[in-house]
Amino acid sequence: MGLAEAIILAVLAASTPLLLAASGELVVERAGVLNLGVEGMMIVGAACGFAGAWLSGSIIIGALCGIIAGVLMSLIFAMMTLGLAVNQVATGLALTILGIGLSGLIGAGFVGEKIVPAPQLQLPVLSDLPFIGRILFGQDAFVYLSLALIAGIWWFIYRTRWGLVLRAVGDNPASAHALGYPVLTIRTFAVLFGGACAGLGGAYLPLAYTPFFIPGMTAGRGWIAVALVVFASWLPGRLVAGAYLFGAVTILQLHAQGAGFGIPSQLMSSLPYLATIVVLVVISRARGTARSAAPASLGLVFVPDH
Repeated sequence: MGLAEAIILAVLAASTPLLLAASGELVVERAGVLNLGVEGMMIVGAACGFAGAWLSGSIIIGALCGIIAGVLMSLIFAMMTLGLAVNQVATGLALTILGIGLSGLIGAGFVGEKIVPAPQLQLPVLSDLPFIGRILFGQDAFVYLSLALIAGIWWFIYRTRWGLVLRAVGDNPASAHALGYPVLTIRTFAVLFGGACAGLGGAYLPLAYTPFFIPGMTAGRGWIAVALVVFASWLPGRLVAGAYLFGAVTILQLHAQGAGFGIPSQLMSSLPYLATIVVLVVISRARGTARSAAPASLGLVFVPDH
């Protein structure tokens, strides 16, 4: 395997959890809800996903456990922000703190254990093609699922009636409510979908990326996923490019350390997060583009008058 092929394969693997989590968050924010608890949902999904796979011996069951964990965590967020109209930012931060502590409790008995990671696709002839064989036809199911998911989200948002309703709810919930649409119900389903994606993104880490669980293994990926949605201007197509860009930054800093560049390893490890900050600063300066793309009611509490 050549160096370029190895780097591309590593970038695809590193980008997949970001793309899964960010896809769900994009739908959540399109509905006008800002969930900063993605990191907490991902780490709980990682702990439950590994526990489920280790106890059952099935990667599929582990993935389902991660999805269920993410949904349950997002249900707490939905009850607080949509049911009780609590501030979304404060609730999201609290959810992250809860998730970090809860994942440590759930995963305490599984630290040091290992599982067989998710198998990679092997197609006769196609997977053996030089260079592109393993890249296109030799990935695990999570990689293909993440791309199918973003394609499905694009189709739903821009090609279906309910996708139009979702965007209307995110832009002007009062008008959508006046037209008879159940704003809070739509937002609740969007939040639960986002939780499922975050839980699956977290579960990917111990099920395919590394075949073991360690506390805090999401390492800030949830925060990067939230930033990716802003980076992509709430557009599914740009989200794919952004996820692979940030995945590339993560992998290239590891290769730079291995190559022996005279740069402190701590600085190299901080590159993905520095890139996140730079991207947010650049986007905030392009105020016209960013504001026009953002859902008009993002983060605002809506209480319908019955």
